[in-house]
Amino acid sequence: MSALSHIFGEVRDLPLAAPVLPKAAGQPFRQYICDACGYIYDEAVGDADSGLAAGTRFEDIPDDWYCPLCGVTKNDFALYEAPSIEALRAQASRHVPVWNAATRHQAGVVIVGGGRAGWQVAEALRALDAALPITLVSACAADVYDKPMLSIAMARQLDLTRLVKETGADAARRLKLRLLAHTDAVRICTDTRTLRTTRGTLRYDHLVLAHGAQAALPPALPAALCWRINHLGAYQRLRAALGDSAKDVVIVGAGLIGSELANDLALGGHRVTLLDVMAQPLARWPGEQAGTPLLAAWQDLPIQFKGGVQVASVEKLGARYRVTTACGQRFAADQVIAAAGLATPPRLAQSAALAWHNGIAVEPQGLRTSVERIHALGDCITVNGQASRFIEPIARQARSIAAAITGAAPVPYETRPAVVRVKTTTHPLTLH
Repeated sequence: MSALSHIFGEVRDLPLAAPVLPKAAGQPFRQYICDACGYIYDEAVGDADSGLAAGTRFEDIPDDWYCPLCGVTKNDFALYEAPSIEALRAQASRHVPVWNAATRHQAGVVIVGGGRAGWQVAEALRALDAALPITLVSACAADVYDKPMLSIAMARQLDLTRLVKETGADAARRLKLRLLAHTDAVRICTDTRTLRTTRGTLRYDHLVLAHGAQAALPPALPAALCWRINHLGAYQRLRAALGDSAKDVVIVGAGLIGSELANDLALGGHRVTLLDVMAQPLARWPGEQAGTPLLAAWQDLPIQFKGGVQVASVEKLGARYRVTTACGQRFAADQVIAAAGLATPPRLAQSAALAWHNGIAVEPQGLRTSVERIHALGDCITVNGQASRFIEPIARQARSIAAAITGAAPVPYETRPAVVRVKTTTHPLTLH
């Protein structure tokens, strides 16, 4: 029997009438990390949204429990031990500095996108090659955080300043790469293998597009009059605009993001009107019949759902907004949020004449685009015409790209059916 099994065996043998807490028995709480997205389950904290109280041992979690961030199963978790300061120092000392005399003239790898996908590629590349020059171009600060937490920030009363797990600057230093934050990628020149940015032109040996997708804007929703919540900066600005008092919020789109935001804002005390062209929320999953139980769970929340309506216009009237539907209904709002799906911005792909199929078309082998030495992953791609807009595949996509770039053994990317955790904390759902 292993030491781990021995410890767990002693816990199971305790009398049920007189349980002994793990710490009282000299057994510290453990942490387990999700191999797909990096979420850490802490036994001391539990997972309240899934009904796991603080102190729940990992072995006692039901087998049908899913990662609250990416939806993979319990089997995809492994015991995690945070590295000591001494171990981190030893690891850092083993890295070869990137920008030295031998490598400074190499173009290396340029990554466009400072979200999870971009950093995952950087991590995978650095794990295979300590000396490879890497430049990461990001339109924002490229801080590392868990985007799904934005959908439950109010319900959990999360401190927005603590959502960042690692600043972009710190991550760049740790991985010994060059970070160009607050920099927009403008154009790809494939004949010269250069990327034009708002801070100059970069050469590349390999280019990785990880710039994600944006909230789609139907013609009736002007960008200047509505919010698109797809990153931390936009969410922080929305929260600042809402302030501390209850506001009227109209959300257009009752899919995954719209439903999660409606639930969270309502729990935060705001009055929400949720509009959708479909008759029920989460209509993308008709077989799950998710809309009916969700609407029932919302009965005691300030959420008004209006299905089967098409927004015709949004107007600014003084400090407020008026949303008018095609059938003539009008809704007043302090803020309007667009959540009508995602769309990949086409500009960069078009500049390089990349094959396009509802997103940047890539092949499973190394996630190569139609142009040599250009790869893509995350929200901006499609494989065989199928979009990939969930967290779980990103780490596998990053490993596939890193192997292709560094010449390691090929790691073909395999599409898998997605398991989606809907973080409507009033009534959490798992969709397939």
